Amino acid sequence: MTKTIGSAVLDATRQLSLAGIDGAYLDARILMSSVLKVAPHQASLLAGNFLDKAQLERFGEVIQKRLSRVPVSHILGYRDFFEQRFIISPDVLDPRPETELLVIEALKESFQNVLDLGTGSGCILLSLLAKNLNAQGLGIDISEAAIAVARKNAKRLHLSDRANFSTSNWFSTVKNQKFDLIIANPPYIHPNQLERLSPEVLKEPMIALTDNEDGLGSFRKIAMGAQKFMALGARLVFEIGYDQGPLVVEILNISGFQDIRVVPDLNGCDRMITCCSK
Repeated sequence: MTKTIGSAVLDATRQLSLAGIDGAYLDARILMSSVLKVAPHQASLLAGNFLDKAQLERFGEVIQKRLSRVPVSHILGYRDFFEQRFIISPDVLDPRPETELLVIEALKESFQNVLDLGTGSGCILLSLLAKNLNAQGLGIDISEAAIAVARKNAKRLHLSDRANFSTSNWFSTVKNQKFDLIIANPPYIHPNQLERLSPEVLKEPMIALTDNEDGLGSFRKIAMGAQKFMALGARLVFEIGYDQGPLVVEILNISGFQDIRVVPDLNGCDRMITCCSK
């Protein structure tokens, strides 16, 4: 059986839509482009071309994976984030577009030495270093598997000379050094909210999603430990849940941070907090 690229994408879109998957057409187009090994917009330009047997079979395989709610990034093995492409696996959090705002916020002021807490794929730290050519950084994560992915990304982006990674439970193995920027996208989802998450999100590492406490445990640990590793006037920038702003501000106030500021996302929801060491 022969089928054009366009008709195969439309058939897949219908299947994905019937399965209740949001963004069905975009997913189908991206997966088709991966089969064809072209950019997504090129797949649209080639819509009238016919798929060969191997391509049609491969496309059917990836669509079946998506129907079983495997995230697109896990099927592809990568995710485009900020200005780079990052290797992604089930061992790391799938970078969200809103987390790019964290990178943008951090780049508003200069820094030379950055610590990335819970680095995962390394996407935040490596995005910062790719833009700030004079900076160096350390990414830490409690997961050895995540650190392995981050190191692969650093090598792929030719940043291994300025990016170090190590396994650590927050600050437990960080040596006595000072950073002028500490950044984090910590687990902040309340355990009671997990049932509301999509099947795709629930395939990601649970340790990267929730603290299994009240959603605020990570912020308390960061606030208690960060100042020891912050240079005078250093910044702490991290992502928060949309309803956590006042609670996290209180935690930071108790720990003596200054110039605390809640930063909204493009929808006006609380998304980040920035503050400075005392």
